[in-house]
Amino acid sequence: MTTAEIIKELRQNVNMTQDEMAQALFVTRQAVSRWENGDTTPNLETLKQISKMFGISLNHLLTTAHNTDDTTAEINAERFIGFADIYENSRPTVPVHSVEIISEYLGRMPDTVVDLGCGTGLSTLIWENKCGKIIGIDPSDDMLSIAKTKSNNTVSFIKAYSDYTGLPDNSVDVVFCSQAFHWMNPADTLTEVNRILKDDGIFAVIDCDWPPVCNIDAEITYMNLFNKVRVIEEEHNEICKTFHRWDKNKHLKNMIESDYFRYCREIVFDNCEDCNVERFLALAQSQGSLQTILKLAPELIEKDYLTFQKAIYKIFDKGMDKVSFCYRMRVGVK
Repeated sequence: MTTAEIIKELRQNVNMTQDEMAQALFVTRQAVSRWENGDTTPNLETLKQISKMFGISLNHLLTTAHNTDDTTAEINAERFIGFADIYENSRPTVPVHSVEIISEYLGRMPDTVVDLGCGTGLSTLIWENKCGKIIGIDPSDDMLSIAKTKSNNTVSFIKAYSDYTGLPDNSVDVVFCSQAFHWMNPADTLTEVNRILKDDGIFAVIDCDWPPVCNIDAEITYMNLFNKVRVIEEEHNEICKTFHRWDKNKHLKNMIESDYFRYCREIVFDNCEDCNVERFLALAQSQGSLQTILKLAPELIEKDYLTFQKAIYKIFDKGMDKVSFCYRMRVGVK
């Protein structure tokens, strides 16, 4: 039984509404709803209050919560095994503009930056020469095997999870999270970010929209493929149980409701990059959702991928060589 199911059952067993539970715990009704939906998990202090409120063992809640979170983090890390080279060679380069905005908000060059969920280090290196040192953190050995080849005197990489980095309290000026926050438990990650950030430090989550802006036919073809991917994920339990993905559209809301930041906002911008047909196909192949199906049940998607591939070759034959990646950066100032 998950923590979400236990909390909901405890509340319903005493005929308590979500509003009543929220008032008793000094949180919002939306927070209780997110716990019960499994979107987030209460922090330790709140779990203590819940255990006292309903007269149950804190150890039971803690064991369930940590087992669920640890399993989810490990499963999500395993999702990125086997295609680090495709990821490295196709994914977009994070725009330097994002670094400029963050540094402007901070008001100085940061001493220490953490790239949380750094993957192969694509997003880590944009901070080189723009801070004192940059630490890339990722739980995937595959991704880190490439990232660590980029290490130098100011750039380092460590294996860790987003909710337990192992870094000292109040030691980091900027935590930067590119294309990764939706694979992390937001409540636990934000608690850890708050712990390691200095006062006035910056937490920035950056995501790009898929597909990149390019050509109507190419975009529709891409979306058709990944609509099929989503249907397969929903209809096949052996696929669905290989990941837990949190809603990107809730990133800013989760940051605001954490109460760790005195100012939060979303910033949007785009960046144009060269793109040939091989790279566009590799962008699709770099998505963990497609890779998981190709590993576990290729017969479910092979025909659709072949249709996608043929269509993209025809579209690029007409002369397309540029794409624009549209970014959404959510910024929190502690």
